[in-house]
Amino acid sequence: MNDFSRRGLLKVTAAAGAGAVVVPGVAAAEAPDASAVNDMAESAKCPPAKLTGRIVRPDDPNYAEASLGWDELFVHYPLVIVYAQKTQDVVNALTWARQHDVALRVRSGGHSLEGWSNVDNGIVIDVSELKSAHIDTATRTATVGAGLNQLEAVTTLAKKNLAVTTGTEGSVGLSGATLGGGFGFLTRYLGMACDSLIGAEIVVADGADCAKVINADLKNHSDLLWALRGAGNGNFGIVTSLTYKAAPLKSVTYVQATWDGLGDLHRIFDTWQRTAPVADNRLGTQVEIHRNQILLFAVLAEGTPTEAKKLLDPILSIGAPDVSVQVGNWGDVYAGFQIPTADEPANWKFFSQFTNKPFPRKAISVIASFMRDAPTDDSNFFTQAFGGAVRKSPRGGTAFPHRDALFYSEPGAGWGTRGEPGSGDELTSQAQAWIAEFSQALRPYVDGAYVNVPNIGMQDWETAYWGRNFDRLREIKAKYDPRNVFQYEQSIPPAFC
Repeated sequence: MNDFSRRGLLKVTAAAGAGAVVVPGVAAAEAPDASAVNDMAESAKCPPAKLTGRIVRPDDPNYAEASLGWDELFVHYPLVIVYAQKTQDVVNALTWARQHDVALRVRSGGHSLEGWSNVDNGIVIDVSELKSAHIDTATRTATVGAGLNQLEAVTTLAKKNLAVTTGTEGSVGLSGATLGGGFGFLTRYLGMACDSLIGAEIVVADGADCAKVINADLKNHSDLLWALRGAGNGNFGIVTSLTYKAAPLKSVTYVQATWDGLGDLHRIFDTWQRTAPVADNRLGTQVEIHRNQILLFAVLAEGTPTEAKKLLDPILSIGAPDVSVQVGNWGDVYAGFQIPTADEPANWKFFSQFTNKPFPRKAISVIASFMRDAPTDDSNFFTQAFGGAVRKSPRGGTAFPHRDALFYSEPGAGWGTRGEPGSGDELTSQAQAWIAEFSQALRPYVDGAYVNVPNIGMQDWETAYWGRNFDRLREIKAKYDPRNVFQYEQSIPPAFC
């Protein structure tokens, strides 16, 4: 069997399970007026800053590797990359960037899908080496460094029989996934990843050219915590650690089903979209559609194989799928379905969308038509069932607005050989045209988009990502970053700009 999966994510063998990250919410903020900003401009300046941590410059032998993100479609040449070893390194780097008036970007897992965690002739502040973890089993809280990736977080928590919602791809940074919302197999059971976030340490711009550390939680800077829960990626400051309220999780049942060909697509997809979002909240499911295969992945938290098969029977009874089942610790299951980054295609393009009403037959036919003409075997149409705990916002609220969605979906195209510059160039225009036409054909049936899967050409991205929350986010931006130090192609502008 071929190893098909979203971004090379899940092994097409039953070897692992699911994961979770959860987070609670926050309040509002008043935007400072222009005179307040001018007054701040007169504030005392900081002493000249010096870069600390692990510094990589263009003449260093490992610069090429350090400057390359996960999606090799985007290539940038930063002036300097700072790998922070502690929070003070981040403070120093931010101060240095401001004093030298250079563009800056923040990076954790390096999976920015439009290459926005990198920048030409600027500074990249990389927090991927901040990998601390402190777990209090009595209170079920976990404070982790912003450098942990999802695999590290899931397996570390699982050793204590705890979990938070995470995405399914282990190499993705935990902080980036959480700060954009975060969903995966445990979403319907535990809510969004950001729903479990109860605190964060964050380095923000201060005064004319300084930086400082603040802590946001439900009692302190609660408006900022609200914003970080769904809009925190590179908009307000640099998160250096995150505190989660974890949930107990001892065992999961992991089910994978594979159908050859697309002949049963209409029945499978329609049955899935009408049952998965309203199933037992413990059940999380994903469907992937490829050129020649349909895959169903499911995780039942604290459930048995018999329960899982019963819940999935409406789908599994269609056609003659190849079904495999595994029971185990969530960390072991999650680790088992990972595929090494080196084995994934070099270049990727996605288009995110949420759906509030079931797709009609015509929409499913659109999916079938485009997938039969997909540019590569790594191209796919990926879906994630919502409902369950997603519909309940945590204490304090979140900036993530898509809680009423039935499911999330994205067409995606992968091509080229990783580590070979220019690999797949002959397919780039074809892949990009295919996904643009695919997403356009589905527009009548979808609503909104996911900030963690952005698209540079998206119109009205502000409301697509954050809906009615955007105005409040601009006010909070004006309070914590009035000079718009943290900006990129689709960053949130201060309210008074």
